This record gives sequence, C-alpha cells and structure tokens, in this order.
Amino acid sequence: MRTRNLSHDKLSLPTRIPETDDGTILFNVPFPTVLNEETLAALKSVSPLIIRQSYAIDYIHSYGQDSPFFAGLANGRLLGCMEPVTSYTYATPRGHDMYTGRETNWVDLTQCPARVHAFTVCYFGSEEFLPECPFVLALIEFDGADTLFLGRLVGVDPHAPSLDWIGMRVGLRFRRNSKFKPTDVYFYPLNAQNE
Repeated sequence: MRTRNLSHDKLSLPTRIPETDDGTILFNVPFPTVLNEETLAALKSVSPLIIRQSYAIDYIHSYGQDSPFFAGLANGRLLGCMEPVTSYTYATPRGHDMYTGRETNWVDLTQCPARVHAFTVCYFGSEEFLPECPFVLALIEFDGADTLFLGRLVGVDPHAPSLDWIGMRVGLRFRRNSKFKPTDVYFYPLNAQNE
C-alpha cells in the first residue's frame, strides 16, 4: 500500500496509462473529417461500429433423457423412439409422444432401410462448419419411422445438386472417435457395388 509522505508537497503518480499493442479490428469507422457544430450534431445519426471480438465459454450440461441416443451413436447404433400403444415412431430421440404425451421406448433404426426425403446444400454455416462448406444436409426417411432424421449426406457433389437424390437409398456410418454430437452419424449413397 502506498502511503503519502507528508513532508512532500506532491506525490509522484503516473499520469498516463501504459499502451498495449492489442486491440479491436474495426470494419467500419464513420467519422467526420471536419468537426464543427453541424458535423458534431450529425454524430448522433452515425451507424454503430462493427467489431470482431473473440468469445469462448466452457460449460457443463446434461443430455438428460437423450443420453442413450448419444451413447448409441458412440457404439455404432442409431436409436429412435416409439410410442408403445400407437407405435408412432420418431427417427430422433424423444422422451414422450407429441400426440398422447406417453413415455416412448427406444428402438434401433441402424439396420432399417433409409432414403433421402429432402436435402439442402449449405454454402454457409456456423463457425464450426465453415471450413466444410459447401456440404449437403439431408432429411432421411427410415422404413418404419414416422418422422425424419436430419444428417450430413456425403459422397455426393455439393457443386452439382440433383433432384435425382430425392428417394436415393442411403447407408449410415458413424465416426470412429465419437464426439457425442448428432454429427457422429452421417449418410452416404448406396449403390449396387456397396449395398
């Protein structure tokens, strides 16, 4: 703790903040070249500055009732859910049926025949997927399931999308090293050579 020596009239303290060589990258810096009453008043209508700022956060969360789905992916199994009375089957994890509210049971969709129901080519994506753009996402239809599963479709050219892909039979593969994410399963076209 700094104490003031009463024998000195002035205490010598820094009058400047040290400069650093870090900062913000600006993409837009509007400012008048001449400052006068009119330009200073116009500053009230200046558009906001746009900056780039890194942001990271670590958090712990639970997959809760969906945990068996991710455990299945890590073990090479795609699990869906079925309402036990009506047999309405979801191709995605769902703890309770959306119509009856009843608890669902897990079903294995891994060996069910599957086909492309619809697809889109993603030319832009979130930060995690930007390096992989363009890529194809497809809604996959499984025999015996009443809903669709959204997943990556590989083995097709995203630069030459074709409506011929609709109805195309697909197989599924799993990442060898599970990341415990929905992207641990992906789909590829089946043909006579690899069915």
